[in-house]
Amino acid sequence: KETFTAYLKTLSSQFTSNKELLNTKIKEPSRSITLVSVKEQLEDIYQLIEEANTEIAKHNDIVDDYPTQRNNLIKGIWKYILEENKVKLQKFVKKNSGFQKGIDALTKQRQHFLDEYYKLNAEIKELNKNITDTQHSIDEINKTLMSFGFLNFKIVPSPLKNQYQIQRENGMLAESTLSEGEITFITFLYFIQRAKGSISVESITDERVLIIDDPISSLDSNVLFVVSTLIKEIIKDIKKNVGFVKQLILLTHNVYFHKEVSFINGRVQETNDTYFWILRKNPNSSIKCYEMKNPIQTSYELLWQELKEKDKNSSITIQNTMRRIIENYFKILGRYGDDDLIGRFSIKEEQEICRSLISWINDGSHSINDDLYIEQQESTTEKYFKVFREIFINTDHIEHYNMMMKDYNLN
Repeated sequence: KETFTAYLKTLSSQFTSNKELLNTKIKEPSRSITLVSVKEQLEDIYQLIEEANTEIAKHNDIVDDYPTQRNNLIKGIWKYILEENKVKLQKFVKKNSGFQKGIDALTKQRQHFLDEYYKLNAEIKELNKNITDTQHSIDEINKTLMSFGFLNFKIVPSPLKNQYQIQRENGMLAESTLSEGEITFITFLYFIQRAKGSISVESITDERVLIIDDPISSLDSNVLFVVSTLIKEIIKDIKKNVGFVKQLILLTHNVYFHKEVSFINGRVQETNDTYFWILRKNPNSSIKCYEMKNPIQTSYELLWQELKEKDKNSSITIQNTMRRIIENYFKILGRYGDDDLIGRFSIKEEQEICRSLISWINDGSHSINDDLYIEQQESTTEKYFKVFREIFINTDHIEHYNMMMKDYNLN
């Protein structure tokens, strides 16, 4: 359209120019004029119309034969794509052929291993029928007893099939002379072995949940460490997904045993796959979940908890708490004296403040001031609280302070 319009304007301009020349000739017949040729312009317009008609005819042919033309277009597109990606397609076909050969080889190998597995599994089941179910447990229990120093008795097979006997060093049977603690301990070891295996072939690989209720009842204090160690080994296997025990539910009344068995390590205090619950028997029993946080704390941890909640406690309580922390951490464990702590401050004025702090907490822990006749101590408490922190900084123990005061911001 734009080209046709341009041609038409040029032709119209040429007609106008020729008309003016003819008018001049009429007025002056003797004048010689030369008209502008419009032949070329008319040919251009004619050719443009012809080309347009040709395109229209082609389009009409496509419309009249749409299915054939559409198929030709699709074939043309695919041919173009194939030609453009010929090298990539050849590489793909070659690589795919190699993969398929590998898959076929692995499939064949897998089937071979499956056949071997089914054969061996059938042999194992057949052999299990011919052995005692107790011998492995006997060996494991005796190994545990020896490793932890229990040498005055051991487990031996019974004349009755799949049963135990407990025998003293002198060969006498010990079932009537065992203490309550020894009976509890052997029962616990047997339970652990049963948890790892089974007395029936069919259920030996079943996944299981282990429930242990107060295993250290009636046991000596030294056995408590043995039991907690064995339970922690089970916990490690559960965390590593080793064996068939998938979950452990442990119940206890003994706080010290709880501390031993729930200890992770000195750096990690929480774990996202362990939950703690406390069951209380009030008029109505209640149970509370603490998720990943262990609610049972040591007395030393409780002292630091009081400091973190100092705004809720009296200044008298804070004085005694600071004294007990300094005595436990610096004096008993670190063997620091008062003068050693004061000497850690390089500036004399800071030494006097530290000395004042020690005097203040000692005074607060050995006597009770009558709050009716003395001034408010909030500002004093805050000041000494900062000096208390400075002691840990100057003795290079600020990491311990930060660990114990975790989630507390000092203003």
